[in-house]
Amino acid sequence: MSTPHVVVVMGVAGTGKTTVGPLLAARLGVPYAEGDDFHPQANIAKMSSGTPLTDDDRWPWLDAIGAWAHGRAGHGGVVSCSALKRGYRDRLRSAAPGLLFVHLTGDRALIEDRMSHREGHFMPTALLDSQFATLQPLGADEAGVAVDVAGTPEDIADRAAKALAAR
Repeated sequence: MSTPHVVVVMGVAGTGKTTVGPLLAARLGVPYAEGDDFHPQANIAKMSSGTPLTDDDRWPWLDAIGAWAHGRAGHGGVVSCSALKRGYRDRLRSAAPGLLFVHLTGDRALIEDRMSHREGHFMPTALLDSQFATLQPLGADEAGVAVDVAGTPEDIADRAAKALAAR
């Protein structure tokens, strides 16, 4: 990729967005931003209690990520964001039109197992079903790639970088 792009590492909770995102950013030579850091405290409290967010809860969060991505246009960057619905990705693209998406995909049992071993994260495994129910995979007309989460984080980041380069 000759021009630095802004890449959103997306997927359901537990796919490794926070782990793979910085590794991908390092491979691309661009900064990384943790999408969870853009959540208002009320969202974190809601998710911590096991309550899924509503679209109204998500709009300010998506707008904050979109603003960061807009500011990185032409410079490149990687940000993690679940971006589960097409409408959420459309909202991000409205702020930063050149976004590329890396959709981390995988077997539900593997993702749940990884989530159950995380420590100190606010997202409980109980919300995984709601995440899968909400997920709308990338459409054929959306700029991005799907990358399986089997293997090590380094393997996943390598596959993502190669898939982006091949676009």
